[in-house]
Amino acid sequence: MDYNSGDIAFMLVSTALVFLMTPGLAFFYGGLVKRRNVLSIMMQSIAAFGIVTILWVVIGYSLAFGSSTGSLIGNLDHVFLRGVGLVGAEGDGIPPLLFMIFQLMFAVLTPALMIGATAERLRFPAYVLLIGLWSLFIYAPLAHWVWGGGWIGNLGALDFAGGTVVHISSGFSGLIAAIVIGKRLNKSSEPTIPHNLPYVILGGSLLWFGWFGFNAGSELAADGIAVLAFVTTHIAASAGLLGWVIVEKIYHGRPTVLGAISGVIAGLVAITPATAFVTPIAAIFIGLISGGICYLAVAKLKEKLGYDDALDVFGIHGIGGTWGALATGLFATTSVNAGGADGLFYSGNFELVGIQMIAVLATYAFAGIGTFVILKIISAITPLTASGEEQVSGLDTTQHGESAYPDMEGMTANPTYNI
Repeated sequence: MDYNSGDIAFMLVSTALVFLMTPGLAFFYGGLVKRRNVLSIMMQSIAAFGIVTILWVVIGYSLAFGSSTGSLIGNLDHVFLRGVGLVGAEGDGIPPLLFMIFQLMFAVLTPALMIGATAERLRFPAYVLLIGLWSLFIYAPLAHWVWGGGWIGNLGALDFAGGTVVHISSGFSGLIAAIVIGKRLNKSSEPTIPHNLPYVILGGSLLWFGWFGFNAGSELAADGIAVLAFVTTHIAASAGLLGWVIVEKIYHGRPTVLGAISGVIAGLVAITPATAFVTPIAAIFIGLISGGICYLAVAKLKEKLGYDDALDVFGIHGIGGTWGALATGLFATTSVNAGGADGLFYSGNFELVGIQMIAVLATYAFAGIGTFVILKIISAITPLTASGEEQVSGLDTTQHGESAYPDMEGMTANPTYNI
């Protein structure tokens, strides 16, 4: 069949933008950890390409987007990409092979996000098993439930680009992993400030840039809905920045650069499920509120509950994704997307909010329980947590035999700084 070359070009660019988000995440996370763990967390980000890509091509794509079995999982029709080529069924907007590689970038990024919660103490052999098992048994079924013809999508839940599939799943799974694996050594006495804020800003900016492909590309066509998704994505990110620094100013006394870029990510997370279902004005409220509540989750909730989510994956992705999914039920309107539904503010009833709540709770339950089981299985095979000695030396050298800053190895550590 003949495809629109403009749509193909748009989706190729969008796929490349989503690809860029994983290296961006490597820099974002790399700047947040201590300098003795920079390479380990970067490795855990980019190694997802190798592990998840092969699994996705062999079986993951078929589990996520094969014909539905009981609305729970895809069948095995597309194992080894069988039937996934340049020619698709009548009505497909882009070649199946292009759709597959676009969705692959989501499958790579999502478990890489989760790993930030266990930074500075998850051993690499355990990481390899966790990424592989999680992508097959958590991510693929969730993607099928929402986008592949599964029960959540059939229920009428709205998740345009991954509020439940990507952010809630990675955020809550990260929290469970952090609790199971345990706290970092000397967590209470050792500074946890980022060792390299320029890395954080660079990585966060690359994530922001890639998010345009993430959200607008989810339309799978270069049309007006993609334009709407592009616009609401940027507006919510900017509003998230303001929401975070305003609340940070109130509680902390001054706005920080780290807070500003964290607010951007919070706004991006929250708009992801709603991006093509809401107006640009609604995107302001979604981003603004997300920035504020994610700051409170990071600065207050984590301290009160005492869990060691090292890079605040739950505080930003879990909380921000939850708010975004529920906000979709509030602000969605068919005035901008006839394929969606009217939320509470436009319909006057709670039907869509209730459906969104079911999707959120189902994602929490499935991802949380599944992650716990996977970690227990892995712990019976290989230790999850780096030993005290390994954590003191740093995972860069103990797991990979490398150092990000070899010229500084002989320097005496200054306890004032995060080294």
